[in-house]
Amino acid sequence: MNTETNPSILSSISGFGIGVGDSDAAPQAAPEAGAEPQADSPVREVVIVGSGPAGYTAAVYAARAELKPLVIAGSLDAGGALMTTTDVENFPGFPEGIMGPELMTNMQEQAERFGAELVYEDAVRLQLDGEIKEIETESGEVHRARAVIIATGSAYRKLGLAREDELTGKGVSWCATCDGFFFKDKKLVVVGGGDSAVEEATFLTRFGDVTLMHRRDELRASKAMVRRAENDPKLTIMWNTEVTELHGENALTGLTIRDTVTGKTSQVEADGFFQAIGHLPRTDLVKDQLELDEAGYIAVQGRSTLTNLEGVFACGDVVDHTYRQAITAAGSGCSAALDAERYLLAKDDV
Repeated sequence: MNTETNPSILSSISGFGIGVGDSDAAPQAAPEAGAEPQADSPVREVVIVGSGPAGYTAAVYAARAELKPLVIAGSLDAGGALMTTTDVENFPGFPEGIMGPELMTNMQEQAERFGAELVYEDAVRLQLDGEIKEIETESGEVHRARAVIIATGSAYRKLGLAREDELTGKGVSWCATCDGFFFKDKKLVVVGGGDSAVEEATFLTRFGDVTLMHRRDELRASKAMVRRAENDPKLTIMWNTEVTELHGENALTGLTIRDTVTGKTSQVEADGFFQAIGHLPRTDLVKDQLELDEAGYIAVQGRSTLTNLEGVFACGDVVDHTYRQAITAAGSGCSAALDAERYLLAKDDV
């Protein structure tokens, strides 16, 4: 998950990378000398793998239900992508906005107030089958639980340009809905060729003139979206074009682009650069155990958070490739905690 922030800040991903925020690091290998689970090691009611709006909200609800949840929050980026944002303006309850880190800290402290326990490590191994689940962290400690909530989020696909991370929040963005408001009357560029790219580009035209750059000579978007792009007077499409460099010191000022047919390079001015080339759900630790949908996100049953494995629930951006907002991730985390609570109550009644 995504929340409106200052120009081009990453937003609202529900959770974290595998046990961390929204970093792009691959999941760590399990330590060779990791601790082995003991037969008498305590079995918790629920463990939440992930932080961010989804993980922390699940923790608040689970803790208030006296399930004493353990949150594997991550070693570096606990709190998810919102920890790197400034003003968050579209999360309800904050008429003047709130800083992303402050919002996440508030959620964390709220969960801890009701009894949630946080571990600032990355999860490196999950065993989700069977009545008792196992979650191993990077220190080698193995936590056991009757129910597990997966809130690992998703990551934006990146072009991999030099200074891409440096200029994130200073003109580089992955979310028009989140950041477009801050670019009124600015020169904006969107890169991509699918439905998401066209949707981002046409959304941004309400703030200024937009150039959509695509490396091929036709869009991959649906015919309806292509018509929308072609009929928008404030949208210009540059075909056979790819971005090779970002320019600017304290903020983005321009781009170097290359013609994919002729190889010719040139520079264009740009205040905002929006990448719309897809998302990567963080499913590396579970993809061999949980069913995924055709886009690679964890598949859940209907409007619930139930996965194909009993006692395993998933929420936030690791299941959502439609909305990806902080508020929808938080709502999904609430649902996961309620589903887990009802599952445990039903098991106890048998």
